[in-house]
Order: sequence, then structure tokens, then C-alpha cells
Amino acid sequence: MRQTGHHFVYGTLHDYLTGEELPDTDDERFRQTLAKLLVEERGFAKEELEPRLTIETLFGTTFVRSVIDLTVSVGSQRLFVLRYGPGSLVTREKPALAAARLIDPSCCLPLAVVTNGQDAELLETGSGKVLAGGMTAIPSRARAEELRKEHSPLPPLTGAERERNLRVLNAFDVEVCCQEKNATFCNLRAGIFR
Repeated sequence: MRQTGHHFVYGTLHDYLTGEELPDTDDERFRQTLAKLLVEERGFAKEELEPRLTIETLFGTTFVRSVIDLTVSVGSQRLFVLRYGPGSLVTREKPALAAARLIDPSCCLPLAVVTNGQDAELLETGSGKVLAGGMTAIPSRARAEELRKEHSPLPPLTGAERERNLRVLNAFDVEVCCQEKNATFCNLRAGIFR
């Protein structure tokens, strides 16, 4: 086990969805648990879950690669992003909404889910309204079918609104803890493992 700052790396693990080798961290273990939950308990097919899609932003000298933990589709239509992070859900809402608005260049996904592994919120992307709370807010496949009928994708963002959401991701997802000489653990989050 290695530690730098507040990050522990226990070795490697294999991604539940893809089989890809990933750094074995506490946060990654939660992400793997969420993927298993969606497939084994909530009824999604593995093919409906896209792990670790990214959105890159650069404002001033601050480059940020935002990793979207899971992008969930129903059939061939992307419906929501799921973002995990320890701590308060409220601090995860704005970047999750921004990610849902930006992840697909053809539209804004209608929903976003934030979770800390113990609690969750289902958010409506257009209004930012919390539609459901608790771990049951992470929808089942059957509920996702209903949500797809109730919440249509929105047109893609353009101009100042797109830039505002990119800035939200840039500000919220910057890895302040790792702006030291050894950025190994920020690289882990970005999927750059050495």
C-alpha cells in the first residue's frame, strides 16, 4: 500500500464493466460497487453503462480532465450521468449537472445522479431540482424507462451557457490536493496509471 497526501493505493483491481486494470483505491472500490449495483440489483445491462467518459477544460492556466464515473443509457439513449464523491452531496450537484449538460455533444442529458456511497440524489438537469433522495434515488432499469418518457433530452448548450458549465467543471473538479511535486494520485483519478 502506498500513500501520498490523503490517497491510498492498495494495488490494482479489474473494472467490473470492462475488465480494465485500474488503481485500487477506496474511491475506486465505491465506483465498482456502484457499477455492480446498477447491473446486479437495478437491472441495467453492462453495455448500457459507459465508465470514465471525460470532459476536458482549460481556463487560464488551469487544465482539468473531469472524469464522469458512469454515463447510463436506456437502450441507445443516454439518460443520466452518475458521479461519486465522498462527503456532502450538495457540493456534487453543480458539477454533476454541468457534466450531464456537456457529456453528449448532441444534447443535454435530462438527469444526473450524485452519490457519496451512502446517500444519493436524482437531479433534473434543466432545472437542477432534486427529484429523489436516498440510495433508492439511483433508478432501476424499469424506473429509468419511465424517467426516459418523463424527461426528454434538452438541446445542446451553446455560447455563454456552454462556457459557464465548462467553467463549473473546471472549478469543481480541479485536484487542489495534488498540486505538489508528485501528482501521481491526481493522475490516478484521470486514468493515467504508471
